[in-house]
Parts: sequence; structure tokens; C-alpha cells
Amino acid sequence: MKIQIDILAYTNRLRWLPPKQKLIFALFLLLISAFAHPQVQILIAIWMGIWIVIYAGIPAKIYIKLVYVACLFWLTSLPALAINVIDISHLNLLKNDSWHGLTIGSYYVYLSYHGIEQGLRIFTRAIASLSCLYFVMLTIPFTELLQTLRRLGLPVLLTELLLLMYRFIFVLLNTASEIWTAQQSRGGYRTFRIGMKSLALLIGQLLKRTLENYRQFSLSLASRGFNGEFRVWHEYQYHDSKRYAIEAIIGCALLIALLWWQNAAILTRI
Repeated sequence: MKIQIDILAYTNRLRWLPPKQKLIFALFLLLISAFAHPQVQILIAIWMGIWIVIYAGIPAKIYIKLVYVACLFWLTSLPALAINVIDISHLNLLKNDSWHGLTIGSYYVYLSYHGIEQGLRIFTRAIASLSCLYFVMLTIPFTELLQTLRRLGLPVLLTELLLLMYRFIFVLLNTASEIWTAQQSRGGYRTFRIGMKSLALLIGQLLKRTLENYRQFSLSLASRGFNGEFRVWHEYQYHDSKRYAIEAIIGCALLIALLWWQNAAILTRI
């Protein structure tokens, strides 16, 4: 999936837009989603989905898979929020928070209205934030993203570390794929016991080869006179779009107005 994401970042329909504008747009929406109410967050997620699938031309199947993975992580944390346990002697403290429950010994296990509501709020905030992150990942190549972050004032040392980590992710995936294919061709996963042994060997060889690749990479940089900064050259020409800029400005203004109206309505109730 990571390699496919990298390919889409270079071939999407919004490739010609300046990465600085796309990054600022996504960061601004991310800031709004951090303070917005669930309704506004859902609108942000839908709007960013339109930008990703329709404007950028990213296949809807891939985008849905990315959202699906995020939903799985949310589902794993939902039981910890929704299921509560309380001593039977403290049932009077529940008030109307219990939706359904049962008694187990001297404890009462129940589904909490407050916990479910908190889980839904986390879900809407996570989906809105992730949609902004996916927009950056799927429309801006990583090297150009790092160059843009440098221009915005991010320390060079941090961008160099990110570039190295990004490179070694691909090296790690390629090495693991080669070892797994070799083991699979020799029947290394015929049974569960043999599979666990092969998996242990794969992890050990993966660590060994990764360290060896890192050593070779360090030697190659030193032999080329590396001075502490990577410079990635590209000749891609960017073009501004008034139509996309106007739509982004109007959309953000409407979201801010809706957020202000909701906050005002809450204050009047208080």
C-alpha cells in the first residue's frame, strides 16, 4: 500500500498544483477539525473525500481501504470507552448513564451513554483529521513535501531524518518480500510450527540485512562528500488555479461560520 500511495502522489490530477498551497489548505482544515463539533468534522471529511476522489482522481477503492484501516483502529478502542464496570453498591452514581448492563458477582458491567458519545466524537475527529492527512499523502510526493516543510521553517535535521526513514521503509519492505518469497518457495510455511520458525528467521535476517544496508548507505554518502543535507532535484512546473483557490477559501469560510454559529448557539443555551 505504501508503494501504491507513492505512485498516486506522482500521478494524481492535482499534481500540478503548488505543494505549498495544498499543504496549507490541509493544515488549515486540520486546525478547524481539531476545534470543530462533530457535524462540522463530518462535513470536512466529506469535502476532503471529494477533493481526493473527484478532483485528484484517486480511486475510490483505495481511499475507502485507507479509511477502513483507520476505522478498525477506532473499533479496537471503542470497547474501552463504551464498557464500564462499577460496584453494585455504587449503582446510584450511574443516574441515566447506563444503556444496558448485567450483574457479574458484586460488579455491574454496562454500556455507557457517555462513553459511546465520546467514542463517536473521537471517530468524527479522527476521520476529519485523517482525511486531511490522506489528502497530503496522496497528492504531494514525499520529497516535495519535505522541501515545502523546509521553506515553511521546519529544521533541516528533522527533514533529513524523515527522508532517511522514508527510504528505509521501502528497503525494509523489499527485503522482507524477497526473504518471504524465498522461504515460501522452499515450503517454509507448510505448518504452523514451521511457519513460526520461518517467521523468526525472517525477522532475524531482516534486522541483519537492514543494518548492512544502513552501513553501505553510510559509506556511500561518506565517499560522495555528504555535508549533512540531502538535495533532491526535480523539474516539475507548478501552476496556480484560481478556481481551486476560490473554492478552498469559500469552503473554509463557510466551515468557520458554521463553527462560530454552533458555539454561539451553545453559549445562548448556557
